[in-house]
Amino acid sequence: MGVQMSNEHFEELVSEALDEIPAELARAIDNVVILVEPRHDEEPDLLGLYQGIALTDRDSHYAGSLPDTISIYRDAILDICHTDDDVVHEVLVTVVHEIAHYFGIEEERLHQLGWG
Repeated sequence: MGVQMSNEHFEELVSEALDEIPAELARAIDNVVILVEPRHDEEPDLLGLYQGIALTDRDSHYAGSLPDTISIYRDAILDICHTDDDVVHEVLVTVVHEIAHYFGIEEERLHQLGWG
């Protein structure tokens, strides 16, 4: 059984994870919305999802685009964790992982770097 946690506390953990992003990278993040959602409808075990056009793929046609989104799936994360410390760790890993996709880092490289 997973960890029980209020929505507010989980959102605080996401905010704290975002604070861990180095300042120079955080300043480069533009036109992205971070959402905390209960679960992905089609893939209920998915922990996070980046949807948008990676920074490395943007060109002049990107101007005026709707924001990219990073979704962090609260219930899926809580399901796989056994302690509050596990949740803190998994939220950090998931947030960093999805932000890395924004910067154009592919899944294989993230796993090599230990952020899989």
